[in-house]
Amino acid sequence: MGTITRNAANNFTTGGVILPAAINDTSVASISELENVAAGGAMTLISEQTASSSASISFTSGIDSTYPIYKFEFINIHPSSDLANFTFNMSTDGGSNYNVSKTGTFFEAYHNESDSETQLLYSTSRDMNGTGYGILARELGSDSDQQASGELFIFNPSSTTFVKHFISVFETAQAQNYAMNPRVAGYGNTTSAVDAIDFKMSSGNIDSGTIKLYGIKDS
Repeated sequence: MGTITRNAANNFTTGGVILPAAINDTSVASISELENVAAGGAMTLISEQTASSSASISFTSGIDSTYPIYKFEFINIHPSSDLANFTFNMSTDGGSNYNVSKTGTFFEAYHNESDSETQLLYSTSRDMNGTGYGILARELGSDSDQQASGELFIFNPSSTTFVKHFISVFETAQAQNYAMNPRVAGYGNTTSAVDAIDFKMSSGNIDSGTIKLYGIKDS
């Protein structure tokens, strides 16, 4: 085995995984943080819950000052009722009450299966303005092959100075056979720390699906 081949081989484990020492400022264009990203250190799974005919899914722990950014991932969220909206609300008292006032926007692109209608629209009727549950995705289909998947980011929820910004994006199979891509952004209008989040359908249950909560470091 030649010198170059031996040196290259020393940078890998016996399973073929590159060693952290092989990635440095010289070998990767002065990117010094790549090792941490490759190891997954920037995003940590805090908890996950799987729905089973659930009236709601609540996360009442793990949302605190540990991370500046929290991310929810929604995987195959399936409603029990056609045309149900998937909604959320925030709490400042550990989940005793979900009633944080929210101001937000809602727009979406959609395309139906028959290829007869496409649209990009801003929906004023689904904007958030008040303490009720805010819509993240609308009119979900309950057919066995229909579901919604997406993500929601909440920024600095433990702050006692600033409002609590959030951004979400989903892809859904709508009840009347539309592919819909809703995007929501806004803020919880409170300077109290937000420490719990609740998700539910506007009608019926969350029949199935998984929600994962991650904490994300900002450096």
